[in-house]
Amino acid sequence: MSRKQQIQERLLAIESLLKQAGLWQSVAPNSEAFTSTKPFCLDTMTPLQWLQWVFLPCMQTLLDAAALLPVALVIAPYYEVWLEGEIPRRSALLHCLNAFDQLFESPN
Repeated sequence: MSRKQQIQERLLAIESLLKQAGLWQSVAPNSEAFTSTKPFCLDTMTPLQWLQWVFLPCMQTLLDAAALLPVALVIAPYYEVWLEGEIPRRSALLHCLNAFDQLFESPN
């Protein structure tokens, strides 16, 4: 399986887990939320909103355009801290995010 296919598979797995856990939102945040200049839009979105509405679409756009992908990418630690407590499917989501990060540990 190519790296692009592996990344695509992980993106779909993240989306699927969010849906299974009931964390997938049907309505996007307001347009102002997308203008944040802070990492993870932390001043305008929840971490799960950023994952769904910014990260997943941006990564998909890069894949579809055959654009250069980030050399290094690490998002799982942020979610390990943020997803403290009773979040449905927490361990599965963290496992999936860690697996995604591992795809960016060394260039293939």
